[in-house]
Amino acid sequence: MPHDAGPAPKTGTVTPAGAADRGELFDSYRTLPGVPDELCDATGRMRPGWAPLIDHLSALPPAQIAADFARGEQHLADAGVFFRKYGDATAATRDWPYSPVPVVLSQSDWTTISAGLVQRANLMEQVVADLYGPNRLVADGHLPAQLVASNPEWLRPMVGVAPRGGHFLHFCAFELGRGPDGRWWVLQDLTDAPSGAGFALENRIATTHVFPELYAQANVQRLAGFFKDFRSALTGLKTNDASRAAILTPGPLTDTYYEQAYIARYLGLSLLEGGDLTVADGGLKVRTVKGLIPIEVLWRRMDGIWSDPLELRRDSHLGTPGLMSAIRQGQVTMVNALGAGVLETQALMAFLPAISRVLTGADLMLPNVATWWCGQTKELAHVNRHASRMMIGPALATRMPYETQAPHAIGGILTGTDDTQIGPWLADNAADLMAKELVTLSTTPVYEDGALVPRPMTLRVFLARGPQGWHVMPGGFARIGSGADTSAVSMRRGGAVADVWVVSDAPVATPTLLPRTGDGQFRRATAEALPSRAADNLFWLGRYIERTEGQLRLLRSYHGRRSEGASGPLLDAIRTHLGRHGIKTDRAIPKGLRRTLAAAVHSASQIRDRFSVDGWAALTDMDKTLAKMQGTTKAGDDAALATGILLRKVAGFSGLTHDNMYRTAGWQFLAIGRALERAAMTLGLLARLADPEAPDGALDLAVEIGDSVIVHRQRYAMVTSRDTVIDLLALDPLNPRAVRFQLDTLLARVTDLTADAPLGHMTDFERSVRTLQTAFAVHTVETLDTAALDAALSDVLGLSITLNAAFLH
Repeated sequence: MPHDAGPAPKTGTVTPAGAADRGELFDSYRTLPGVPDELCDATGRMRPGWAPLIDHLSALPPAQIAADFARGEQHLADAGVFFRKYGDATAATRDWPYSPVPVVLSQSDWTTISAGLVQRANLMEQVVADLYGPNRLVADGHLPAQLVASNPEWLRPMVGVAPRGGHFLHFCAFELGRGPDGRWWVLQDLTDAPSGAGFALENRIATTHVFPELYAQANVQRLAGFFKDFRSALTGLKTNDASRAAILTPGPLTDTYYEQAYIARYLGLSLLEGGDLTVADGGLKVRTVKGLIPIEVLWRRMDGIWSDPLELRRDSHLGTPGLMSAIRQGQVTMVNALGAGVLETQALMAFLPAISRVLTGADLMLPNVATWWCGQTKELAHVNRHASRMMIGPALATRMPYETQAPHAIGGILTGTDDTQIGPWLADNAADLMAKELVTLSTTPVYEDGALVPRPMTLRVFLARGPQGWHVMPGGFARIGSGADTSAVSMRRGGAVADVWVVSDAPVATPTLLPRTGDGQFRRATAEALPSRAADNLFWLGRYIERTEGQLRLLRSYHGRRSEGASGPLLDAIRTHLGRHGIKTDRAIPKGLRRTLAAAVHSASQIRDRFSVDGWAALTDMDKTLAKMQGTTKAGDDAALATGILLRKVAGFSGLTHDNMYRTAGWQFLAIGRALERAAMTLGLLARLADPEAPDGALDLAVEIGDSVIVHRQRYAMVTSRDTVIDLLALDPLNPRAVRFQLDTLLARVTDLTADAPLGHMTDFERSVRTLQTAFAVHTVETLDTAALDAALSDVLGLSITLNAAFLH
């Protein structure tokens, strides 16, 4: 991006065209010297499309602006939007770095951007097809062989493999910056597994919360049509109605996992990990609770090289063994094709302008930032002379130099090494290095400390291929720098993101992904089979939540009895029972309780695509509340009150999941987990507290922990006895706290799960549940002694093993 590409915008007070005064907030806005700005052009006049937003904000007092912006941030917090630092091996996340003031682009600007990016995407398709096909670009000298043959992103097993459907690229993105002359330049190509489309959608939803009335009237082009067309395109790539289209994720520890889960929910696609898939009979299959189901279309959000440990990276634990074989046999369409990451190679940009003329006979409509490969004598000399105006880094890197850990130089300053001399470093590593012109990014208004200030930005734009060609998302998201440095922008360095509004001169259509009346779309006769991993996590989520509730009830009773001065033997009995669950009473809120809840949060985090926003918010709120209580709660009454608060939060979460989850297999496994755990905890409780050797007060304690005090008083006009406790908490089929009730629930859930099984076929899990339920139902208060309770507990816990063998292997 040449520095002398055009005049710099005027610095100082902005005077928008057609307005004498836009208010103090905007009268005080000052651009940076010599830096292009999105709000005003090179003459200091407001760019088209900004006026409604400017007028709206100018009319608001600072307190109202803060309140409006807070609504958007609250939406993101409630939705659980997060960003994980790239490369962090922990599960630590941070809030989505949202900037509420959108970037506004005119329709004419967007038409230029769209045409240029469609041309570039078509060129990228031609280049990647050549690199894995005839390889004429290298043979004819248009591309150095070293940049291909030594490139880890060029996947040799893909050579000669024609992609199913005929295209290598189906979804790509481009990072753009505006130059001083007002033109847009391509800073980076993202063709392997580009991220951000889901975040763009969430940014848009947050911004509509900030500016509801303005957004409805401002002729902002909507995003839903782009996603609707892409979903249709993915579905159209299938040839078998029994097969599925899905999204392939590296898993919850990837930095953009939330976005992948969000897009999966939004498009109605399964979110699968490599371990969910297997190759059988030459085709790709997903393991489900109903057996193997074919996958024909896989939108890959995993770097290609990790996708198959057999033919690509042997140390990959993320991929699916044999995936390359299924691709080679034309059994699956990858979106994008494996090996497309070679197009992201930084040094490739040095050759794209000439390649465009060779392959298309035309110059690039949107030029990329000037790039040089240092493996050429003339180019190396040029880089040496102008190093102070360049970013220099690994030639084969797929990220900008400032986003890599490798030694690199920015503005003539060498980082990542003790050597301070760029010349010798360049000479010794020339063939492995490339250089990019150190660009000056345009700025956009950001609201900080009650004022609008200019901050550098880049624009990420997404393209999706449909039957008629490429569709461009009308907007995208802008990445905004945290300071005034206009040379680099990265969220990993503390930047923020903003919505991008493409504003038309006329009213815009309001597309939706929901079917309209007369579309001929009806509810499926059968629901999609549940992947085994998702079923496993739902099952354990149910168990951990129920275990958390049981532990809380035990702790509340312990601290309540302690504050009342209960006998030592009774407190010892409670402590012993808590110890069986790994809970110590050395703290008012024990660490073991937090570990149990953390396990529930972990299970839920693995299935964000199948988990409601409200459910996730309730679960994480409970976790945060428990964390705060750990360091502030005192034993006794204080702890009893605290556990009561947590119990109500558990009940709120359980109510959300019970009332709001659709009764498909996912809900069945969650319910099975809860029923199994409650039955087990109640059996263990009764075996200890209803034992003839239990201390005085143990029976009343059992009724209290079983949350059945009122019904016990109503039903039994006598003092608490072992018979009444066993009858109410073990054998009563109408008491939701009773073991019999939970075994009946298990039987009902397994019956639903196996309703479509062939007549006479019964899994070991169903057989075990039916046997246990029948055996328990015929017990009496006399026969259900401590030994029988312990035996039933062992049988209930054993159901977990038979469930795994039947559905989750």
